[in-house]
Amino acid sequence: MTPFPEISIMRNAGGKMRLSSIGQTLFVLFALAGGGLFALTQMSLFLIVGILIGLYCAFAIKVADQWEKAIVLRLGRYQGLRGPGPFVVIPIVDRVSRFVDQRVRVASVTAETALTKDTVPVNVDAIVFWVIWNVEKAVLEVEDFTEAVAVSAQTALRESIGRHELAQMITDREVLGQELQRILDEKTNPWGITVQSVEIRDVQIPKELEDAMSRVAQAERERQSRIILGTAETQISEKFAEAALVYQDNPTALHLRAMNMLYEAIKEKGAMVIVPSSAVETMGLGSMMGMASMVKTPKG
Repeated sequence: MTPFPEISIMRNAGGKMRLSSIGQTLFVLFALAGGGLFALTQMSLFLIVGILIGLYCAFAIKVADQWEKAIVLRLGRYQGLRGPGPFVVIPIVDRVSRFVDQRVRVASVTAETALTKDTVPVNVDAIVFWVIWNVEKAVLEVEDFTEAVAVSAQTALRESIGRHELAQMITDREVLGQELQRILDEKTNPWGITVQSVEIRDVQIPKELEDAMSRVAQAERERQSRIILGTAETQISEKFAEAALVYQDNPTALHLRAMNMLYEAIKEKGAMVIVPSSAVETMGLGSMMGMASMVKTPKG
């Protein structure tokens, strides 16, 4: 931990003037040294010189963090980039316009009541991940690159919504995000900014439309279930027709099948099936007494 925290002084809308901890420490040391010499010699010159040198160090020595670049202007003209780490400027002549963060940034974008291609009002929330790859272009060519990226992202989001239908936006969010990333990247690359990705967080539609879509989906599922049931009935009838052709010229096989079906019906304990006598005679069982002998009656 440094003995003196780094101080940030708001200078103007374009940036901030920061006094580094190194500069503050040197200011205190030179001021104390000048004060000590003044106490020993009673010469105020030592105190004045110590304070002046300390002030020079405080305003001349700057420190940029590992992820930062500092824009240095000399008498209003672009001098160059400094950092990361400590660097020295000439007080009054040089000015650090701003410290630019080069880490990946996140911008939240919202498009409210935007119309889709099929004229459905939607509210869409998206997240834009972007990074500055050329600090010089971003600062010298754009007044406020953060605001520029946010406004461009919102405009591109509305434009992209108008090109897609609601169903496509809901099911293909990844495709919509890729399209937005491409549109934004083409616009921001000349500024020295790259849009790495765009993610669609949420697509909201009016409550009334949600209810209508729910009813439509329910009706569609009912239609599909009826189609599946009808298809199954058709397949069953086709199999029955094939079986009828087999049994047509083979009455013995038909009798055996009928007996098997009857057995399956009465094999459970306590089951009883009433069969017409004509059916019994057709199956060749002889009489109703023979049928009764096949029925299992419960004990007790």
